[in-house]
Amino acid sequence: MNNDSRDLNHYGMVRVAAVTPWLHLGDVRANVAEIAKLARSASAAGVQVMVFPELSLTGYSCADLFLNSGLRQRAERGLAELMEELRTEPGLVVVGLPLVISDRLYNVAAVFREGRLLGLVPKSFLPNSAEFYERRWFSPAATLTQTEVQCAGQRVPVGVDLVFQAHQMPECRIGIEICEDLWTVVPPSSLAAQAGATLLLNLSASDEVLGKSPYRKQLVAQQSGRCVAGYVYAAAGPGESSTDVVYGGHSMIAENGSIMAEAERFQFESQFVMADIDLQRLTHDRLSNASFRDAAGPTYRRVEFTLGRSPAVAELAQLQRPLTEHPFVPKAASVRDEVCAEIFAIQATGLARRIKQVNAKTVVLGLSGGLDSTLALLVAREALLKCGECSAELQTLTMPGFGTSDHTLDNALALAEALEVTLRTVSIKEAVELHFSDIGHSMEARDVTFENAQARERTQVLMDVANQTGGFVLGTGDLSESALGWCTFNGDHMSMYHVNAGVPKTLVRYLIEWCAGRPAFAKAAAVLKSILDTPISPELLPPDKDGKIAQKTEESVGPYALVDFFLYHLVRHGMNAEKMAYLAGLAFAGQHTEAEIQRWLEKFLERFRTQQFKRSSMPDGPKVGSVALSPRGDWRMPSDFAGKLWD
Repeated sequence: MNNDSRDLNHYGMVRVAAVTPWLHLGDVRANVAEIAKLARSASAAGVQVMVFPELSLTGYSCADLFLNSGLRQRAERGLAELMEELRTEPGLVVVGLPLVISDRLYNVAAVFREGRLLGLVPKSFLPNSAEFYERRWFSPAATLTQTEVQCAGQRVPVGVDLVFQAHQMPECRIGIEICEDLWTVVPPSSLAAQAGATLLLNLSASDEVLGKSPYRKQLVAQQSGRCVAGYVYAAAGPGESSTDVVYGGHSMIAENGSIMAEAERFQFESQFVMADIDLQRLTHDRLSNASFRDAAGPTYRRVEFTLGRSPAVAELAQLQRPLTEHPFVPKAASVRDEVCAEIFAIQATGLARRIKQVNAKTVVLGLSGGLDSTLALLVAREALLKCGECSAELQTLTMPGFGTSDHTLDNALALAEALEVTLRTVSIKEAVELHFSDIGHSMEARDVTFENAQARERTQVLMDVANQTGGFVLGTGDLSESALGWCTFNGDHMSMYHVNAGVPKTLVRYLIEWCAGRPAFAKAAAVLKSILDTPISPELLPPDKDGKIAQKTEESVGPYALVDFFLYHLVRHGMNAEKMAYLAGLAFAGQHTEAEIQRWLEKFLERFRTQQFKRSSMPDGPKVGSVALSPRGDWRMPSDFAGKLWD
């Protein structure tokens, strides 16, 4: 497919909006005009599904005037006029109105597109205490006796058992509830989600009282997460009556537990918020969630419609959803301490539990002066503090080889000194040279044998020292290296506990930066900064003529920021290569060209496919985030997989 023909829907996303129009209370004609104007603006912005507040054609606070036949008739005529006004607009529109069905009055949501009324969904739960008196006028959906009704000149289905499905985008399935429905023990949206709805819409008129706004926000986010769905909440604004309460227009959009967009409250003007909901991602999460799959859903009627125009690829530079080049790293500085402390606690607790279990006298690790062994050392110190009465001792070894630079060796020595940790220096050069002599390998052949022999020799030294001291070897590799297979099989690949197993490289760096700012590591802050500024390298090839690191990992496997971006979206969301490349192009705009991204993506996918055998035999280690590669839990894949699943 040519790039120019790709649009938002091609990447599994749909653009939605929660709209709060300035309300003209009881003036249906003025409300129709305002809604039509906003619907056109939203359509011009590429919105494909737009939701307006509860009873938006009349206003929610009309009270006993809902019993006036004139107001109800104007509302139904207003719906017909609005559909005609928007006949040429591509967006799906959902508005609210009062409607009489079989001598009962219902608070309903009307769903239409291009002049066609698709269906009506009545409110199920009517608040009738404190400031709310809805049962004074309306009947709940449970009293409905018809499955079809005549409205605005069209015969349409009516009921809470409707799911509206886009025929050209099967994953776009819409369920609807109204205001109080969300606040109940079992919201109708939960049943709609079980019946297949991936996008849940709520027409609301929730008023504002102290403390309600954060609770409402939590409720919307949690319901989107519980239902593994997108959730669009359109709230009535200050145009409603202020006789006894005030309405703030707290419209929101959420996706699977996260708020994607939120309106500013108490605005005396019309506004809408929009977001691009990734239905493809939601479908993947549902397929991966056994609890969701096992929940038997009710049988709902399907109403098909045609989804309107989607923003073309050329317009997608302004993607309406959060996107970061570092998905493993928290973006907000305000949560940095909380997130880092939590990860650090998980790692240290896991290690402390293992130390206690094996009654180790020592914890042995190789300290290279690089990022991963530094984090492992910091975590190990924390773990030993957690052990309390445990008498285990931390022993570190630095093992210079043919590629060890003075800079990293100095960092290792300085770090051990700053942290007051026992450090032994054991050169592996002579042992490796003897080994090469034994197997007839030339020292001039700087090949994989030259590199891996050093890694395996270091592991042998660590294992033997652990045996000497009654301890166990602490692994230092990270999640990114596991994904790439960037480790020597039965060399640094192996340990008794893999403390960084769940921490990707970008997060390793972030955690060390955090540690550098903690009082507990104040003496080591300068050397930690030096380690952070050092190029990432296995240091298995000799330094350059100036004694500087010549072998740089990111020149072989790609920038770790890209590696972690691909890893996150591949494993967490089951994303294909085309979509990963597209999102990476947006996230890394100005940093990497399209050709660079494509090159490193292909490299990543090939290594990920071919290196599963190393992950299948990886040591125990703690999971810290939503992405992990342990074959005992999160990731099971045949080592001999030959396909190109992610193309």
